[in-house]
Amino acid sequence: MTHWYEGPLAALSLRATGPDTEADRLVTAALVVQDLAGARPRTLRWLVSPGVAMTEEQAAWLGLTHDQVVRTGRWPAPVMEEVGRALAGHAAAGRPLVVDDAPAALTLLDRELRRHRASSLGAYLSGVPLSVLDPRVLDTELDRYRKGSRHLDALCVRYGVPAPEPHDAADQARVAIEVVRALARVFAPRLERLTPGELHALQEDWHAAQVRHGPGPAVREGTAGGWPLRPRAAAAV
Repeated sequence: MTHWYEGPLAALSLRATGPDTEADRLVTAALVVQDLAGARPRTLRWLVSPGVAMTEEQAAWLGLTHDQVVRTGRWPAPVMEEVGRALAGHAAAGRPLVVDDAPAALTLLDRELRRHRASSLGAYLSGVPLSVLDPRVLDTELDRYRKGSRHLDALCVRYGVPAPEPHDAADQARVAIEVVRALARVFAPRLERLTPGELHALQEDWHAAQVRHGPGPAVREGTAGGWPLRPRAAAAV
């Protein structure tokens, strides 16, 4: 019997002009799919011209130049359509989605879909639930007494996974899959009988508890406020 963590997984990684999921804009995105543990992953990449002014410093933080973003980045609207449809396809196929710091990534995507498609992530999913696996939330719950960061690079050290390239969204998505697989093997007695859907529901509760009992990684590292999607600010409703 193949456990879920050895089977098909997808992963989403997004990088934006800054950390504000309500105001900042998507610049790079990657969706990685691995059909089985150890299999060669398939990758989709997007580069977006965000439609707002970017400084050279912001571009450099993303591993790009301002000229690259302006000249080769695509208009946001069709990219949001493609990303939204891709996630909907994985949800419909029942494929779990690994998202490191899910509230930041999925909230950013939702706001960009609203901004450029007059829609939302929920509308694209059409009632089909995502089964999200967030390595930060999983590790914080399953290894709760370990001190230190829960960022992806720190989890790579903890679970023996080579760290991702620093500016490569696709490599970060691929590594997030490997971290989740490694983490699940370590904690297999607690996880192997759960379905990804059941684990998604548990992570909602775990994240809420992690925020409530802060200060802790969920608070310090910016994941407070709802999982896997933050509620919209009152002014935006």
